[in-house]
Amino acid sequence: MTKYNVIFVLGGPGAGKGTQCEYIVRDFGYVHLSAGDLLREERQRPGSQFGEEIEGHIKNGTIVPVQITCSLLKRAMEKSGKDRFLIDGFPRNRDNLDGWNKEMSDVAKVIRVLFFNCSEQVCVERCLSRGKTSGRTDDNEESLKKRIKTYTESTMEIIEQFRKLNLVSEIHAEKSPEEVFEEVKKVLNELN
Repeated sequence: MTKYNVIFVLGGPGAGKGTQCEYIVRDFGYVHLSAGDLLREERQRPGSQFGEEIEGHIKNGTIVPVQITCSLLKRAMEKSGKDRFLIDGFPRNRDNLDGWNKEMSDVAKVIRVLFFNCSEQVCVERCLSRGKTSGRTDDNEESLKKRIKTYTESTMEIIEQFRKLNLVSEIHAEKSPEEVFEEVKKVLNELN
């Protein structure tokens, strides 16, 4: 079996990961899998074995156990029938990365990490603005503080690890979405 090609899309809350993924899907044909969206959908699914546990983690701004996230990602990849994926918002910490390597290394290969770098202030402003219309329970100041702390303390370490493997493309994400996408296109054109 051919391995799935995966690009991890990382950056702080509000750095523009979802918006850039939409553009990449449109122009490059990748399948966008948001770990957060998959978890939120699973939480809402009637009879979900993981729903209650996921809900607790989302409310507390903590990280859902990696086995749950990997099983949801794997299921979505298999269902898609495609072989190129953007995985947005994952891995978030060392445990996520170790779990990914254990659960997914036989089915998926990480070909690049897109790191959307954005100041904390811009991230917070964007999330609070998005929270007015998104309906997301985690786009509020209290959850944001926890999410940013998790990102700073845990996710940056993962980005540094991939940087050592020469897999990180750092993109300055404070410009307009269109300007940011110009940078993204350069990276993806080099990959193809």
